[in-house]
Amino acid sequence: MPEQAAYAPAGLYPRVSLYALMLAAAGIPLYIHLPQFAAQSLGISLGTLGALLFAIRLIDVVQDPLLGWLIDRYPAAQARFAALAALGLAIGFPVLFNLESLITNVAEPGAGAGGVLPLTVVLVLLFSAYSLGMILLYGRSASLAARPDGAELLRLAGYREAGMLIGVILAAIAPGVFVALGASGLGYPVFGLWMGLLAVATLILCAPIWRRPATQAAAFDLRALRHSGALKLLILALINGLPVAITSTLFLFFVEDRLQLTGKAGPLLVLFFCAAGLSVPLWTGVARRWGARKTLLFSMPLSIAAFIWAAQLGPGALLPFALICIGSGAALGADMVVLPALFSLVLTRGGLKASAAFGLWSFAGKLGLALAAFLVLPALETAGFSPGADNAPAALSRLTWAYAILPCILKIAALVLVLGLPETEFSS
Repeated sequence: MPEQAAYAPAGLYPRVSLYALMLAAAGIPLYIHLPQFAAQSLGISLGTLGALLFAIRLIDVVQDPLLGWLIDRYPAAQARFAALAALGLAIGFPVLFNLESLITNVAEPGAGAGGVLPLTVVLVLLFSAYSLGMILLYGRSASLAARPDGAELLRLAGYREAGMLIGVILAAIAPGVFVALGASGLGYPVFGLWMGLLAVATLILCAPIWRRPATQAAAFDLRALRHSGALKLLILALINGLPVAITSTLFLFFVEDRLQLTGKAGPLLVLFFCAAGLSVPLWTGVARRWGARKTLLFSMPLSIAAFIWAAQLGPGALLPFALICIGSGAALGADMVVLPALFSLVLTRGGLKASAAFGLWSFAGKLGLALAAFLVLPALETAGFSPGADNAPAALSRLTWAYAILPCILKIAALVLVLGLPETEFSS
């Protein structure tokens, strides 16, 4: 294909990393910063926020597969889809993190009821833009790779997930950095503006990657997904994503309220994602040598051990929890590289259209995040847990159970599913 040769991987893959960086930086505020921002800046209860996030996820039941279908249906419009995603983030984030001032004329500051409707509107915009960008990026793996074979798809995944993890780290530390520089409102208003500028810059710099022609493939249905083995991977993605979704949602609460490590959540979160990022080349090499199944069977028990250890920690356990962040972060690196690359490889070998399938993949991941918010946040509120307050032992025990024990159980279930996967090699 002469069109593909016009963009050498040496120049293309870093741009893929940059686009992934933008999307990951957008995902972190929605899943980690949002609970704290909504509770402390907007006065919205954890139970209300959990129900709201779950309701928004219901939109994805239709939206994500539809977005994937549209991307496959109009392959010449890749650049337009990429622009819509970036512009949605560029508009949504400055609005989201300045809602406190925007709703002052609607309700008294801190009155949660006045913030629910505008928060819902801007979150729908942000989640939709985020979904569009993620489905486009992952669904076009076979087109963006130099060759649509296992080795090159894994290489592309390494670049993509490295960008993802850098974006996560930047978004995790940015509010704290802005506070240190004198920003108000926990650093979130300036952070929202920074995210908007990042989205615009990424849109401009990454334009060349969407000029590559889309790989031709057949439409799919559930029978085709099942026959190719992709349906099993979708189920695995949902179950395996739940532990990360739960711990991401509760990370700030666990560090600040259970471990009482005030001011340490940001550095620990950076440590977690740095461990994940540094592990990406390692897991890429292991997967090339030993295949997907063996790699996951090695990495998943590392997560389980981390959850078990975390459940036993008490206040002030900084060093043990730092080691847990390193171990669980390294295990996450394997999930981020191996599972999407394996899914893309299975679709490519089956000759199936990938964007529509990755619409379902995206929905599975976000359904896990929605279930996490819907189940654990109201459960914590029922137990009397309140962020930043003097919580009773029963409330802190519920937080420990939700953060460590429940994810451990779910990870064991995912490990059982991996045992049933056929061995797949990432060879050319």
